Amino acid sequence: MMDNFKVCFSNNSQGDPSDRFVKWNNNNLSGIILNVDGSCLGSPVSAGYGGVLRNDAGFYLSGFSGYIQGSSDILHAELYAIYQGLLLVKNMNIIDLVCYSDSLHCINLIQGPSMKFHVYAVLIQDIKELIAQTNVTVYHTLREGNQCADFMAKLGASSNIELLLHSSPPNDLMHLITTDAAGSFFSRE
Repeated sequence: MMDNFKVCFSNNSQGDPSDRFVKWNNNNLSGIILNVDGSCLGSPVSAGYGGVLRNDAGFYLSGFSGYIQGSSDILHAELYAIYQGLLLVKNMNIIDLVCYSDSLHCINLIQGPSMKFHVYAVLIQDIKELIAQTNVTVYHTLREGNQCADFMAKLGASSNIELLLHSSPPNDLMHLITTDAAGSFFSRE
């Protein structure tokens, strides 16, 4: 049994064990890609959400950002980002989609069994219903692969607009989109 544990937890790579490289669409999936994120900023804390919709070559299709009035809960912001992103996709009549979130907790809540007494049970169920209506696959990504969505979530948290659709990317986002489309890798420590 000890040999099994050693094999499971050994590091056979030749490089530094702390080196891990991440990029946008790290799984190299094809089709339409939705990246979403939530953010809590400032004092007092304000919550926001955002996301970016692109094709698999990194071409910007749409984006969104928004402020969640009366909330300072990051889990709420992360779940609401997924919900708003899936609503946008539904309104754009996109049926095949890959959605990336850097919140593993949210992914587990969405893919796990229904929990009737969770504080966000209704929101989680709404997300599950939107996923069931289309061909959406939800994946976890590390935050280094989710920088554009992070930008949009911070934009939302720093505004007072509940939902803003961005038909073209904000100027400050262009560099991040270009970097993602080029397939640049980012080191994860």
